[in-house]
Amino acid sequence: MGVLLSVLDQSPIPHGSTGADALRNTLELARLADRLGYHRYWVAEHHGGPMLACASPEVLIGPLAAATERIRVGSGGVMLPHYSPLKVAESFSMLAALAPGRVDLGIGRAPGTDARTMLALQRDRRQVLVDDFPQQLAELLGYLDDELPAEHPFRGLARVLPGRPEVPEPWLLGSSPQSGLWAAELGLPYAFADFINAQGAPIAQDYRQRFMPSPRLENPRVAVAVWAIAAETEEEALRLGASGKMAFTLLRRGQLVPVPTVETAVAFLEREGIALDARGSGRRTILGTPEQVRAEIEQVVRDYGASEAIVVSIVHDHVARMRSYELIAEAFGLPAGAPASASGALA
Repeated sequence: MGVLLSVLDQSPIPHGSTGADALRNTLELARLADRLGYHRYWVAEHHGGPMLACASPEVLIGPLAAATERIRVGSGGVMLPHYSPLKVAESFSMLAALAPGRVDLGIGRAPGTDARTMLALQRDRRQVLVDDFPQQLAELLGYLDDELPAEHPFRGLARVLPGRPEVPEPWLLGSSPQSGLWAAELGLPYAFADFINAQGAPIAQDYRQRFMPSPRLENPRVAVAVWAIAAETEEEALRLGASGKMAFTLLRRGQLVPVPTVETAVAFLEREGIALDARGSGRRTILGTPEQVRAEIEQVVRDYGASEAIVVSIVHDHVARMRSYELIAEAFGLPAGAPASASGALA
């Protein structure tokens, strides 16, 4: 069976433009992905920085669903530690009702920001939040499945989610062994962020081995999120990738900037002695012609035993980013406007 191909959009803000521009770019790219035959379109959650515009996936998913026709839409992901599980369940219940059968709830544990902004996001700033993610996740799933224990004080709220009978499809996102263990124990599909940690293949294998079937999923399902940029030539792809390389080099130094232009980024990398084709520590970047990108993505999918690749990229030029997704779709032979698999739906 052919690999499913999807999009993770972090809504990058190019230097010289605004967050509002970036959000409009996200809508335009989603419409293109829908026409090209991508399977799903996820938007990420980040806070307090000048490079990424989406701080609230649930706000953006509604317009994405309205702007598209067949592609699944969802969060990649909602950073659950910031929220009440009930509020997340209600929000995504409403989205599922408005776009039946098309809404995903990707759930993450990371803060998506720095410690100061994380504190600002808290309702109660008197102390740092307790790390109770497993309990939060169990409560959230209990609302969606209407399976909170009889003694749970909020059990009755599960039955009155506003979008019932529609509910989103939950996914657990991660880049570490612990997330794989939780996904396996709860019988959830698992999306691994290879673009954060390129050593995730054994984690995905462990998830499959430990997987416990659940009412929502009988067999393990793995998606792998990969960083990929395609262009007409390998040299052009490497140049386009320089913007992200500069931005993340500065991020590791505590400097947050909008996505720099290619010219600025190339000059910066030259001064720093960083080659355009250099790979960051622990991070995999797939840059090249459409054929090269397809071959590398397929290898990553094989390594992870995945059935789906979720492509993420940061490029300064929005037109070039859209063209990259076009070239990747063409390389994989996605039939425009049809299910985003070369040989059928995901089993």
